[in-house]
Amino acid sequence: MWESVPRLLAQHRYLVLGTADREGRPWVSPVFFAADGHHRVLWVSSPDSRHSRNIAARPEVAITVFDTAAPVGGAEAIYLEATAGPAADDARAADLASLNARLPAGHQLVPEDLAPAGPLLVYQAAVSRHFVLIRGGDDRFDNVTDARLAVFPPEADPDHTT
Repeated sequence: MWESVPRLLAQHRYLVLGTADREGRPWVSPVFFAADGHHRVLWVSSPDSRHSRNIAARPEVAITVFDTAAPVGGAEAIYLEATAGPAADDARAADLASLNARLPAGHQLVPEDLAPAGPLLVYQAAVSRHFVLIRGGDDRFDNVTDARLAVFPPEADPDHTT
């Protein structure tokens, strides 16, 4: 079921980013993103936004990628556990290229959009665990309600079973 991960990362442009502040109060934000492989996602944001301030205080994040237009009962989703923070300055050109490849012409980012000249930073999430949605009643599983299944890239899964 690993194949859902790269497919959904490539297919969708928004993720839901779950963060928490220093006291543990949760916050979720829809964020435009670009995947850099299967273990890193990128976005730009103001360091003053609530989710960015939360990441500065507590870098552990949860991410969901899914099709909001899917009919009820027809959704596919992936869930990611990750650690987030500002991306390294030396990766700025490559990160901007990854983000711009997903943006329409006329809406692409330029270096001047980014700090220190601009208001934005490139953020990254280093993904440590991947899960896929198993819908309730899936014939392959004994589940009545929706569930999550941990999946691993083929090179990390010696049995190649997930």
